[in-house]
Amino acid sequence: MEESAVGKPRRATTNTSTTTTAADRPTPGPGGGEDSGLEGEECDVEVWEMLSTSFRRVQSALDRNWTLISQVNENHQSKVPDNLAKNVALIREINGNISKVLSIYSDLSVHVSGVVHQRRAFQNGAAGRNSEKLESSEA
Repeated sequence: MEESAVGKPRRATTNTSTTTTAADRPTPGPGGGEDSGLEGEECDVEVWEMLSTSFRRVQSALDRNWTLISQVNENHQSKVPDNLAKNVALIREINGNISKVLSIYSDLSVHVSGVVHQRRAFQNGAAGRNSEKLESSEA
């Protein structure tokens, strides 16, 4: 977050209302094109939905933290003892939200990694079957 001239955090603008269409998605790489069949397309849809859902959850937590940080700053500047005491709970919530974001990214990493490994195994299996066909046709 950047600081404005008066020392308050200034929120970075993000567009959270974007939707992804098939035209917005990158063209599949090797093994993800027409030859991969329906399984690859279903996998791509699953991955895109997982990414989209995860990023929405992350953005929601970050937006909430932005609000909480603003409240913490106001309470701090007021120097009212009750407001300063409230900051303890607000900062705990901020820390909890950061842990939530970390967990979302960790889960997303595991999921995407699993899909990549699954796709590679599928490609390697298909490559092995193709080479067997080639060898048998040459004999």
